[in-house]
Amino acid sequence: MRIHSLLHSSLLVEDLARARAFYEGVLGLVPSPRRPAMSFDGVWYELGSRQIHLICLPNPEKGLIRPAHGGRDRHVAVGVDSVAELAERLDAIGIPYTLSQSGRAALFCRDPDDNALEFVEAPLTGY
Repeated sequence: MRIHSLLHSSLLVEDLARARAFYEGVLGLVPSPRRPAMSFDGVWYELGSRQIHLICLPNPEKGLIRPAHGGRDRHVAVGVDSVAELAERLDAIGIPYTLSQSGRAALFCRDPDDNALEFVEAPLTGY
């Protein structure tokens, strides 16, 4: 047995409408029709052959102080065509972010539920 790939990452969100406004309205993701009916609300987003699952449940870490830089926190990293374009979009709507401290073309921001996200400028073949 060997582990060969990451299939999806799940993030907890308390307010699904607010989370969808961020993931769909700000990031431009499109909900997947592949999510089956479940006992809790949520949405899936396809990212190539992988997915992000938003699970609408109470936040068990409410009030926890997160690091200012998402790279120092648990996070999900996704590839983007242009970090500069994303930075312009975030600046325009007032969403704070930090640049990668490694020198890579990458930035970190948080969703409305304080989940850290990393956006790495990478060709579709990976980084």
